[in-house]
Amino acid sequence: MKIIDAHMHYFNIEGFDELAKLADHENSRKGWQDICEANEIVFSVAMGNSDDALCRFGGVVPRLINLGGEPFCETPYNQPDNVGYCLGVDSEAITPENAEKTAQEFEYYLQRDPHCVGIKFYMGYQNVYLYDARHEPLFELAKAYDVPVAMHSGETANHHGRLRYAHPLTVDEAASEHPDVRFVICHVGNPWIPDAIEVASKNENVFIDFSGLWEHRLTPKREREIAAFRQYVRMWLEYHELWDKIMYGSDWPLVNIPDNIRNLGKIVPEEHWNEFYYENALRVYSRIQKLVQ
Repeated sequence: MKIIDAHMHYFNIEGFDELAKLADHENSRKGWQDICEANEIVFSVAMGNSDDALCRFGGVVPRLINLGGEPFCETPYNQPDNVGYCLGVDSEAITPENAEKTAQEFEYYLQRDPHCVGIKFYMGYQNVYLYDARHEPLFELAKAYDVPVAMHSGETANHHGRLRYAHPLTVDEAASEHPDVRFVICHVGNPWIPDAIEVASKNENVFIDFSGLWEHRLTPKREREIAAFRQYVRMWLEYHELWDKIMYGSDWPLVNIPDNIRNLGKIVPEEHWNEFYYENALRVYSRIQKLVQ
């Protein structure tokens, strides 16, 4: 079974090295390639985290990925061919004065690099709503280049976050105003799962990734403990019949990949696995189509 991981991280930082160890993995280029080969992951979408980009136009620069080698902001793309990336947004640094120039900074990569497949907003970690006017030039960019906008949604990894900015209902505001832009609610909006599923059900242009629902290596005891949670999520999916709106994701290196694939397969019925693990990501992150040929 072919898999596209629609949400992972490819970031060379000590904290991720430690998280990978807790998941019985290694946070390295080789570590991820070995995982892909062992689990039939043919492509993955990494969320931009690194601060390597050069400022070319006087705007806020995007966050890139860097686990696969030196920064590529001045050189051709040098990460693995089977890894694409979403440009990470530092929303708090964007102002009315630099918003257009910020869009130019992002367009530099969208225009030149086919591995640049989307734009990622870190709401909750950034105390700004997704629908804030400062993001308008980036939404227009997503429309022009036919790439999705992904938003962190749900709980945050630290206590500094402001959860109201990460609620999936905020995506409804942006998606309603921008029907020609595809939006991805990351992490199923956990714990606001019914809200996230309702937003995706209501809006044709909203999709969901199933990343980051658990951490580390899952022991048999932990798998028994999350059984009711899995059934709860499945209940809402079956109620809304959203099989064409959901995508597999991991949030690697936070989770053990075989554990993640197995447990998400218990949420999604087997007859919808091909959509969930592969086909839906090809439609949402449409630039991938040429990269997996």
